[in-house]
Amino acid sequence: MTEIQVRRAKPDDAEALVRLRALMLEAMGNDTGSADAPWRRVAVRYFAEQLALPETFAAFVVDDPEVGVVAGAVGNLNAHPPGPKDLSTVRGHVYNVSTEPAFRRRGLARACVVALLDWFRDETDTGQVELHATQYGDGLYRSLGFVQSTYPSQRLRITRP
Repeated sequence: MTEIQVRRAKPDDAEALVRLRALMLEAMGNDTGSADAPWRRVAVRYFAEQLALPETFAAFVVDDPEVGVVAGAVGNLNAHPPGPKDLSTVRGHVYNVSTEPAFRRRGLARACVVALLDWFRDETDTGQVELHATQYGDGLYRSLGFVQSTYPSQRLRITRP
């Protein structure tokens, strides 16, 4: 691969996005289970459905002629109330940024994230874009202008009987 060519993902790229998601989750220390783990089937359906909604969801990928999709970045819009510093009523979210290990350190993830940020800026009304960064991606995101949020993310998992 010499020249990076980014393209917008299509619904038939859903399985590749799930494969990249599994790589990202594994790099974060998560056990993703086997290739037929139930979450993967649900994730394929999720990505295929979301990729059919180009006004609120976008994924950008890079292909290798022999391997197929080797890098990607995903983003979506969420309804959000306006505030004094952001009058928009939607907020962007970046996630699922991942590159196949053999293709890392070539700028592929950066190219996908830049394409995604261009989409947010040029094709949506969002006033802010947020993400959760791992230690692996922190430098990339900061170099693109992301800053530490005043209010760190917290999480509560809902359990049902």
